[in-house]
Amino acid sequence: MKQALIFVLVGLLSATILPAQNTAPDSYWVQLKDKKGTPYLISQPEAFLSQRSIDRRKRQHISIDETDLPVSPGYLDSLKKHGLEIVHTSKWLNGATVRTADTVLIQKIATLPFVAMVQLTKPANVLKSTNHKFSDEIANTEYDPAKYGLAIDQLTQLKGEYLHRQGFRGKGIQIAILDAGFLNANTITAFDSLRNSDRILGTRDFVDPQSDIYNQNYHGMSVLSCMGGNLPGSLIGTAPDASFYLIRSEDVTTEYLIEEDNWIAAAEYADSLGVDVINSSLGYNLFDDPRMNHTYNDLNGKTTRVTQGANMAFQKGILVFSSAGNEGSKSWKHIIAPSDGENVIGVAAVDKTGTWATFSSVGPAFGGAIKPNVAAMGSGTTLALSNGTIGYANGTSFSSPVLAGMGACLLQANPYAGAKMAKLAIEQSASQYNKPDSLLGYGIPDFEKADKYLKVNSATYFNLESSWAVSPNPFTDFLFIRNLNNSIDENCVISIYNLQGICLWQASFNSEESIILKNLANLPQGFLILSIRSGEKEERIKLVKVAQ
Repeated sequence: MKQALIFVLVGLLSATILPAQNTAPDSYWVQLKDKKGTPYLISQPEAFLSQRSIDRRKRQHISIDETDLPVSPGYLDSLKKHGLEIVHTSKWLNGATVRTADTVLIQKIATLPFVAMVQLTKPANVLKSTNHKFSDEIANTEYDPAKYGLAIDQLTQLKGEYLHRQGFRGKGIQIAILDAGFLNANTITAFDSLRNSDRILGTRDFVDPQSDIYNQNYHGMSVLSCMGGNLPGSLIGTAPDASFYLIRSEDVTTEYLIEEDNWIAAAEYADSLGVDVINSSLGYNLFDDPRMNHTYNDLNGKTTRVTQGANMAFQKGILVFSSAGNEGSKSWKHIIAPSDGENVIGVAAVDKTGTWATFSSVGPAFGGAIKPNVAAMGSGTTLALSNGTIGYANGTSFSSPVLAGMGACLLQANPYAGAKMAKLAIEQSASQYNKPDSLLGYGIPDFEKADKYLKVNSATYFNLESSWAVSPNPFTDFLFIRNLNNSIDENCVISIYNLQGICLWQASFNSEESIILKNLANLPQGFLILSIRSGEKEERIKLVKVAQ
């Protein structure tokens, strides 16, 4: 992040050095140096993670580490004793959002031995936002009376009917929606099935904890309808049987850096609950205070705080979808954070013919990484409008949840496929995987292909009945192979193929119980097939190659 965003700047604070009296407080990010004194232990994760969150990590072979430990309570107590109000914290980035109206105090906080830096994220005296993030998305209220209504187009464009016909409609998968509000989602008819089956699992507001998110902005409600809407004859979403947490992190009345920290706190909360998917139809580049603005250089997949948080959510085993942004026709043009994240599925918008929507933000990420990753229908998307009727709208705000819902169905169909495998399957199934561009990235996913990529053989793929143990998988530059029967015939031949059957690597081994395959870094990323031929028997196991 730019140096200007790292330290407390005099120009961002009050013009006077005297403490402000009887004024509303400013908001700050306090970056902590470490987690010394924490009473929490990595070996006892049940103290800070739900069992579902722990199980998700185990299923994906993800270790619980120091980033999972909550912020040191001792440091928070010290900040409170100094007079700061703690708004929320981030264990992943090891910091806290605080409030104070005392500008002398905040300069003192920056000098505390356990504080790395302090940054203004929202001033007390805010400007009315000129950035109308959702203003041009709603269109009209026409719909088709067929079972899915016009929503059939956004489903079939992704070959989503392949999974729906098999009964994979997201059942058992938990999705967290991070958004600006869910106006009347507790009464709108399209969500009757969610309410009647208790599949709205919870709500939380990280902007104003005392508010009712059902009385806030409509935007998150429309996003929810793309996935969980179920009004036969008008609208069926892409994951109508999934369960949802509705979380508000966005304040539509202003646009300040604090919203990125709200997003991180919301994502960590979702992780602790054990969700499988996050959809974020939000993005950040320009703010009401231009000194907080991101530059295109910041959109490199790892710099902005919100992008770091989104990347971390994926590393914890959550499949993260984010709108690429509606900047294609504006001067900015580029993708926005956190869709630039190297672990995030940034989603562009197309119309029902698969043609790029001109408002959809373009890539690549700064430095050249492929962004957006993929595309879905975001021009003329069928959904629930602000008044609860079914209509259609434009925006990558809606292409992202359309795709996220299908991601949930894919996870249901492949319960042992974690976030890394699912992300690769979605990308590799896409229409222009072999020739990605800056408009649609890898193109429009095909969920029939994605499902088949994850099911070369349902038993040997996940080693459920295999006589071989292979780790790590996904892998980067080596593989450790062990025979579970403690015997390998002479002239054991091990080969690695791509999905087209072309041999990429091969070696022979004598009778050994364990084998290490080295120097595999140059193999292409994505799905590969490991062939182990020992004597007259051959077993094939699915591999996933990822970048180092």
